[in-house]
Amino acid sequence: MTPSFRSTAVVGAGAVGSFFGAMLARAGHPVTLIARQAHVQAIEREGLRLQMAGRIERVRTAAHTDIAAVRDADLVLFCVKSTDTESVAREMAPHLADGALVLSLQNGVENAATIARHVKQAVVPAVVYVATAMPEPGLVSHHGRGDLVIGPLDAEAANDAALAPRLQALVDLFASAQVPVRISADVMAELWSKLMVNCAYNAISGLAQASYGQLAALAEIRALQETVVREVVALAAAEGVDLPLEPSLEAMRRIAGAMPAQLSSTAQDMARGKPSEIDHLNGFVARRGSALGIATPANQALHALVKLVESARRAG
Repeated sequence: MTPSFRSTAVVGAGAVGSFFGAMLARAGHPVTLIARQAHVQAIEREGLRLQMAGRIERVRTAAHTDIAAVRDADLVLFCVKSTDTESVAREMAPHLADGALVLSLQNGVENAATIARHVKQAVVPAVVYVATAMPEPGLVSHHGRGDLVIGPLDAEAANDAALAPRLQALVDLFASAQVPVRISADVMAELWSKLMVNCAYNAISGLAQASYGQLAALAEIRALQETVVREVVALAAAEGVDLPLEPSLEAMRRIAGAMPAQLSSTAQDMARGKPSEIDHLNGFVARRGSALGIATPANQALHALVKLVESARRAG
């Protein structure tokens, strides 16, 4: 019999975590959001407001600020910023139920392995395709897509006979909440593909505070994005990951058509004066490229410019 999940906790419930938590909760599944105090207080007052398809729906869900609230969950959606993965995974570990499964819904390619170093429970990487924002505490806005790709973290996990039915249970759980989930035999390659897209859009959108559609409208920006993609593809090859160039370029171009009004998460962070994940996107590419002798000047420049803006904001 396929296992099932009885209770879900969302750790780091910002825009992405709150969206998927809301979808599960509105389908009748018990969900606990673990988030910042202002978000929790707004949810306790009015419920979680989900803005989708031209209307706002109030979704009732439990909400806490304390990481210990994961203790009753057999599924944990881990949605913290990449910069906080290590510290939050370490803090969460003693509170996790023995049989819990941790699903990493994060940008970058290192997070699931980082979590796995700190918890004994199974950790599954997910590639997240959704356009969301959180305009104010207690309100999550959906702007496009809302699907996941999941799969084994590494060869050892792929050979774990107990994991396959748990992955299918995830597919079934999310399907009941109208969230499509696909199981991939090589989810890490798909994470690299998502990293490539993030590197092509996030920093530029953030620096210009421009939407994906605005980026795509300028030939000079499209050329820069293609250079970024070529650098990530070269780095992936050096890391033993096969990212074919032409499909990667096409995937990058499609994003602007699918989400023309979207501002990147980096743009949203920069607009609010919050630290971004740029060290784990273009910064990761520049860092690994330097270590492996792969030239990544476009990624290096975008990383440096975002860091400059962040530094100037802190100083000002």
